Amino acid sequence: MREISSLEDIQALRESFDVECKLARGKDGKGTIPKDFWETYSAFANTFGGDVILGLKEQKNKSFKLEGIENPQKILDDLWTGLNNSQKVSGNILRKRWVNEIIIEGKTIIHIRIPQAPRKQKPVFIKGNPLTGTYKRFNSCDILQKEESVRRMLAEQVEESRDTEILKGYGIDDLDLDSFNAYRQRYISLHPDHPWNQNDAQQFLYNIGAWGKDREVGHSGLTRAGLLMFGKLRPIKEAFPNYMLDYQERPESKTELRWIDRVTLDGAWSGNVFDFYTKIIRKLTADLKVPFHLEGIQRIDDTLVHKALREALINALIHADYTNRSSILIVKRPDMFGFRNPGLMRVPLELAVTGGDSDCRNRSLQEMFRHIGLGESAGSGLPKIFQGWKSQHWREPILREKIEPSDQTLLELHMLSLVPEGVLDALKSLFGRQTFDTLNDKERLILVTAYIEQAVDHRRMMEIVDIHPRDLTSMFANLVEKNLIYQKGSGRGTIYFLSNLDHEDTKPFIDKAFEGGLGVSSGGLEELKPDATDAKPLNSGVSRVGLGVSSGGLEELKPDVTDAKPLNGRVSRVGLGVSSGGLEESKPDVTDAKPLNSGVSRVGLGVSSGGLEELKSIAAPVGIKKRAPRTMVESVILQLCDGRELTLETLVELLNRSVDVVRKNYLQPMIKDRRLLYRYPRIPNHPDQAYTTNPDFQK
Repeated sequence: MREISSLEDIQALRESFDVECKLARGKDGKGTIPKDFWETYSAFANTFGGDVILGLKEQKNKSFKLEGIENPQKILDDLWTGLNNSQKVSGNILRKRWVNEIIIEGKTIIHIRIPQAPRKQKPVFIKGNPLTGTYKRFNSCDILQKEESVRRMLAEQVEESRDTEILKGYGIDDLDLDSFNAYRQRYISLHPDHPWNQNDAQQFLYNIGAWGKDREVGHSGLTRAGLLMFGKLRPIKEAFPNYMLDYQERPESKTELRWIDRVTLDGAWSGNVFDFYTKIIRKLTADLKVPFHLEGIQRIDDTLVHKALREALINALIHADYTNRSSILIVKRPDMFGFRNPGLMRVPLELAVTGGDSDCRNRSLQEMFRHIGLGESAGSGLPKIFQGWKSQHWREPILREKIEPSDQTLLELHMLSLVPEGVLDALKSLFGRQTFDTLNDKERLILVTAYIEQAVDHRRMMEIVDIHPRDLTSMFANLVEKNLIYQKGSGRGTIYFLSNLDHEDTKPFIDKAFEGGLGVSSGGLEELKPDATDAKPLNSGVSRVGLGVSSGGLEELKPDVTDAKPLNGRVSRVGLGVSSGGLEESKPDVTDAKPLNSGVSRVGLGVSSGGLEELKSIAAPVGIKKRAPRTMVESVILQLCDGRELTLETLVELLNRSVDVVRKNYLQPMIKDRRLLYRYPRIPNHPDQAYTTNPDFQK
């Protein structure tokens, strides 16, 4: 639960995916439950939970002001009455300990923590009708759900397993016999003396859950699981119109949707789940750079990493919602593996990573894999994945859920250290190993972030580490006192820089630290989307467990894997965050900014006399006119900033326009559409901020 105990905490609040603030004063000014509270209650319960704070007034700058509630008891009475009124809301998922009165500066606010509802209580709806009163949370908005989404939640609520249904009109003729025979041979090899080996094909299918009998009506036939596991492509597509399997091997750690190997439903193979597993697991583990070990004199090639990849692939297949519009997407890149499956987790992410509580969506499929020695039971699959990655000291896997454009679960396995070794070595050299090693983990992250991004502020670190704002402020003060960082500005505009470091000379270190890239992509995953320099190494935000997420390859992962930032630490994301699913548009890194042209110094307007004359000549068509066409002004700005970095003040002088006109009418829109890049993209209000033309912009 988010802690609110001071004015500083209130000032740090912003409405978001999991925070909603309401004034709740009522017509008489004494306090009442806002009408739209119930929509937020439904939305948080049906998504990932969140915090509602009553008694705060939103300011123009999107921050909040403490107003307080004169009669909090009336609100509490109305809350509990409404929660137990079926015409108001479908069910009460709150506990008294999640509803608290908080007194700050003599004024009372009410903090309500709304958890994510259990699967069997979803959808949580209002006004007595799930089809017209079910909401989900998107960004900071409560969105009414369409009938398709509601019916999917209703199906998840009542069906313990989604793959046991007997399909009418489907029989053994709809199976790919080569797939079935390969599975059965594997079963015989693993269980040579088992009595099922004597069964005919139909009886064997029945024993493993691929064939079912409805004893009430005397009907029998293939189950959903049987068709998915062994079926031919056309019958599968007829039963599951949205069915899609996709594997992509990407050649580089980039966002481009290019692949050097792809397996999809192209008609060249059966297209069923079992064949997909057997094809893809070989590709995932081929050339895996993990050393073997010995047991006695026997070489053991099946390492914890191999087991983790098997678990990740099987998890994607057995937990998928095959009625959902998203595809199953598997992405392999030199720096990571990405897995996306349609459908959200059936247990909370934190619990899934801990293990011990299994709620598989397709239990018959799970059993079929277990019959041939594949997959874990009792919720131990994800812990095995995390254990395998931990054994190599790689970044913790990123597990997250995404609800746009449709429900999906993303898992990213990055073969990267949490922080580039080059950065740690540089910091130890800069400040001394003994000094650096005495810092705690969060203090080191502040220094790492300041090194990689050239500067850091309070807001940026709140994105990266899970820490109370006051503790973070104390941490910054401690590092300043130790002369490890220094600050510019004051209040919310304070920015911190590394001491003993010439920031104009940091680019080579940053380039080296990030050589090879750190990111993931989306088209493949999101398809996993962002670029290396944009990824956050320690991401822990949405519905994420652990420290990260993604999408494109996977989003298709679009998330969020390519959207993650290099040092992100907030989750709800187990993973990159990844996100995206997902992905957020890649943002240029400081390492992408061009240095000033040789011979150009920052004097006066920021350039030498010779360079200044050249710039004045370029700017003349605009500078000598009071009015000029927008296209002309933008073209001149692009020419001025081509191959050089110019500050706002320099551009104002050259263009003969006011600061507000240049910044708001031209620079901000051109930054937004990426025709211009910031010198310091992570800190837009940097005191030395400058602008350069994007070299990738096609003039």
